[in-house]
Amino acid sequence: MTLLELIETSAERLTQAQVCFGHGTTNARDEAAWLVLWSLDLPLDTEFVGPNSQELRPIHVAEAEECATLIEARIASRKPAAYLTREAWLQGVSFYVDERVIVPRSLIAECLVDGALDYWLSEATHAVLDLCTGNGSLAVIAAMTYPDTQVDAADISADALAVARINVDRHHLGERITLVESDGLQQLHKTYDLILCNPPYVNADSMAALPPEYRAEPAIALDGNRCGGADGMDFVRSLLQDAPRVMNPGAVLVLEIGNERHYFETAFPTLQAIWLDTSAGEDQVLLLTREALLA
Repeated sequence: MTLLELIETSAERLTQAQVCFGHGTTNARDEAAWLVLWSLDLPLDTEFVGPNSQELRPIHVAEAEECATLIEARIASRKPAAYLTREAWLQGVSFYVDERVIVPRSLIAECLVDGALDYWLSEATHAVLDLCTGNGSLAVIAAMTYPDTQVDAADISADALAVARINVDRHHLGERITLVESDGLQQLHKTYDLILCNPPYVNADSMAALPPEYRAEPAIALDGNRCGGADGMDFVRSLLQDAPRVMNPGAVLVLEIGNERHYFETAFPTLQAIWLDTSAGEDQVLLLTREALLA
């Protein structure tokens, strides 16, 4: 058996088992390649075309059995692959993950890296807040993207902050990223030039229909109905009401609401939001100025 054949047979097994994707991959072949390469301790950018192609690399029986065990664990547990490998990638940056946090996939990371936010920032942008930081990925990418900033990474979950600490230390950003345990903005008393937030926003019907891979993640990071609502906007309502208090003049809030634009616009019909273009479209991430929130 060759490396390519092992990936193809693994992909077929995942397809037959009807596992759900969306935690770093979108299809069975990519997920199989990720798990196989990780199992073989090969880099994810292993070449399959060109003079250094590993396509025909022979696979020993023991290697094939180890890969099969991992594939079966993915199927039996229905956990995202990142929980099995303890690693996820966002915008080319590696992050440690485990079941204490959701798998990082925020589209805000795209907006940071591709310069989509630069128009609203300036040389005076020094204080950044990553609210609902989870494993700290957006805080790390923001610090990498804007080297002249100091970043606070806040979360209600002490467990999530413990994972974020691993990633802050892994990327040697301890002097620039401060971890803060806070319920929303309640324990934050500084002001910021840029706030990033990928909050819990999933509506009640969608929560009830989540596949097992998403149910394996902490519900507190997904469920936007913790205060008795059903539209997924409970956390967002309190955030938008309180946000101007911690925003400097000219500051902006970048908010991800995924597939919930309808619910967002229904909840805030007069709010002047600027929708940002991402790989998933123009209805997933929005930007709000402090002035718009005050109005």
